[in-house]
Amino acid sequence: MTCFWREPLQRKGINAALVAFILAFLAFLPAAAAGSNVPEWLSQAAREPTPAWVSKDAVAVALYSEQQTTVSENGEVETLYREAYRILRPEGRSYGTVQVSFSNETPIKSLKAWSIPASGKPYEVGEKQAIELGGGEDWELYDDARMRALQIPAADPGSVVGYEYVQKERPYIAQDEWWFQEMVPVLHARYVLRLPSGWKLNPVWANYSSVQPQQPEPNEYVWDLMNVPAVPKEYDMPPLQAVAGRLAVSYYLPQTPDDPEHPSSWRNIGLWEARITQTSPNPSPEIQQKVAELTANAHTTLDKIEALASYVQRNIRYVAVETGIGGFQPHPASEVFTNQFGDCKDKATLLDAMLRVIGIQSYYAVAQAVDRKIVLPQFPSLDSFNHMILAIRLPNDVPTENLYATVDDPKLGKLLFFDPTDPYLTFGYLPWMEQDNYVLLVAPGGGELVKLPLLPPATNRLMRVGQYQLDASGNLSGQTQETRWGQPGEDLRGEFLGADPRDRANIIERFLGTFLDNFELTGATIGNLQLYDEPLTETYGFTALNYAKQAGDMLLVRPCVLGEKEMEFDTEKPRKYPVEFETTTLQTDQFDITLPPGYAPEQLPPPVQISDPFVDYKSQTKVTGNVLDYTRSYEVKKVFVPVSDFNELKKDFDAITADEQGVALFRPANP
Repeated sequence: MTCFWREPLQRKGINAALVAFILAFLAFLPAAAAGSNVPEWLSQAAREPTPAWVSKDAVAVALYSEQQTTVSENGEVETLYREAYRILRPEGRSYGTVQVSFSNETPIKSLKAWSIPASGKPYEVGEKQAIELGGGEDWELYDDARMRALQIPAADPGSVVGYEYVQKERPYIAQDEWWFQEMVPVLHARYVLRLPSGWKLNPVWANYSSVQPQQPEPNEYVWDLMNVPAVPKEYDMPPLQAVAGRLAVSYYLPQTPDDPEHPSSWRNIGLWEARITQTSPNPSPEIQQKVAELTANAHTTLDKIEALASYVQRNIRYVAVETGIGGFQPHPASEVFTNQFGDCKDKATLLDAMLRVIGIQSYYAVAQAVDRKIVLPQFPSLDSFNHMILAIRLPNDVPTENLYATVDDPKLGKLLFFDPTDPYLTFGYLPWMEQDNYVLLVAPGGGELVKLPLLPPATNRLMRVGQYQLDASGNLSGQTQETRWGQPGEDLRGEFLGADPRDRANIIERFLGTFLDNFELTGATIGNLQLYDEPLTETYGFTALNYAKQAGDMLLVRPCVLGEKEMEFDTEKPRKYPVEFETTTLQTDQFDITLPPGYAPEQLPPPVQISDPFVDYKSQTKVTGNVLDYTRSYEVKKVFVPVSDFNELKKDFDAITADEQGVALFRPANP
C-alpha cells in the first residue's frame, strides 16, 4: 500500500495550499454559467435558515449532506454524494472548493456544483471547469490515483454552495462507511444503502448513538440524522477521524460466511491479504547471496536479524509505484531488491524474504501510521489502515530485554514488530504513531487484531546539562550538552539529516531563540548523527546578553535556562475530547549558573512536585557557594488523558509553566 491507502474525510474541506493552487488555474478555465438551473435538493436546502443553536464562531454550516450507495449483484458499487453549505464567515470560503480522489478503479461518473449568492443569479460549474491533479505524493514514482478539483464561484459569506458527484467502484471488501460529522454543524445528514435481493448488512456506529434505519423498500436502508453538532477544535485532541461520528457497514450474502471476501471477521480479512501476498516474499538467488554477505560477521541470531533489518531500513529507498490492486499487493521481493526501492509493503516483503534465508519466520502486519483510535475492533476492515510493517517471530535464543516492540502472541510466541520504512528508528523500537495502536497481523490461520505496546518513558529520553557563567553585566555564557534516545533523538536526527550541513547551526539557533534574546551561538558539534542505534548527542555554546535583569540593587535570574513543557488550553469552553500526547517520555534538565561575586540569594523559586497517573514532574532550585543550581525531571506516562482528568492536567501544566518562568532574586552581599 502507499502510505496512505485512503483518507475517509477527504471529500469534505480542503487544505489551503490546494485551494490557492486551484484558484491560480481559474483564469485559464471556461467561465461558470450564470443563471443556471439549481437542483431541487439544493434549492430546498438553501431555504433552510441557520438555526440559533449554531455557534457564532462557525465558519459555515452544512445544510444538507447525502450519500446514496447502490450495490449491484456482481458487487459493483455506485455512490451519489451531495453536499450543501452556507458560508458564514470569510474563513469558510474553503467549502467552495470540491476535491474528489479517483483512480482507474474508482472513476467519477459525473461532477457538478452550484452557488446561490446572497444577491444575484446562481452559478453552475461542471466538468469543463474542473482541473485534474496527480494524487500521488513526492515519494511516489507512479500512482494511478488522481484528484479532480472544482472551485465554486461566489463562495462568499451569505452564499450557499453545493455540489454532487457520482463515483463507481468495485471494492475489494464489501463495506461502506458514512462519515456524517464534520468540523461545522450539519443540519440534515442522510445515508441510503441499496443492496441486491437477499443480501444482509451489519452496521456499526462509532462516536455517536446508534439509529435504526427506515426501509422504504425490502433491501433499501435509509438513515436520517438531524442537527449533528460540529466537532469542536481543541488543543492536542485526537485526530478528527478518531472522534467524528460515522456509520460503518458490512454487507454480504449470508450463504457464504466462510468466503475470504466476507468482511465479517479479522480472520477472513487476513486470509484475503495473505492470498494476494503469498508469493511476494520468495527469496531469489541474488537475495540469498546478499543475506550471506550481510550476516557473514554476525555472531548471534539477533545480530543477523538486526543486520538484515538495518539493510532494508536504510538502503532500500522509499519510493512507491501504485496501480490498481498494487495499493494492497506488494511487488515481488526479487523486484524490490533489483530496483533497490519500494514502498512500505515492498520493504516489508523484502525483509520477510531475507529473514527466510536465515530460517526466521515473519508475518505482514497491516498498520495505521498516522492516527490512533480510528481502527474499530468491532468493525473488521482494511479501510482504517494505511501502512504495512513486519512482525518477526523471535527464536528462544534471542534476548528481548531491549526489544521494546515485542508482543507475546499466544499462538506464535514472541513477535518483534518492526517498521522498515523509518530510516532513523532504533532497532527494537516503534514509531510513536504505531505505539498503543492496532495492527492486523496476517497470521497463518488468518487475520488477528493485535494492540502494539506503548514504549516506556525511559526509551524516549532527553538529558540536557548546562554549565554557564553570569558576569557582572548580566550576560550569560556557557555550554550545553544534550543526549537523546528514542523519539527525541529520532526527531532531531531527521531534522539535522534533512538539512544542508551548512544550515544545521540554524536549527540550534532557532531552538535557542525560543528562550533567549540577543544571543550568539559560539560553537556546536553533533555526535552519532548517522549511528542510528546510538543516542544522538549535541554540544553547543552561546552567549546571551542581559540574561539577568537588574531591579534596583537586586539581580533577577531565571534558573530554567532552556526547554519548555508547555501545553495550550482553552479555558473558556468545557473540554469534550481527551488530550493526546505523541509519546511517553522522560526528560531531565540540569543547569548550573556561576554567579558574579558579591551576591547572596534573597528568594528562590519554590520546589515543584507533581505525580499523577499521566505526568510526573519534579524541580528544585538551590544555591551552593556562588553557583545557582536548577534540576528538574519531566515524565509522560500515558499518551491519552481522559476528559475527566483534564482539569488536573491543566493544573499540572500551569505549575510547570510557572516553574519554567520562575525567577531567583539575589541581593548584594554584606561587605
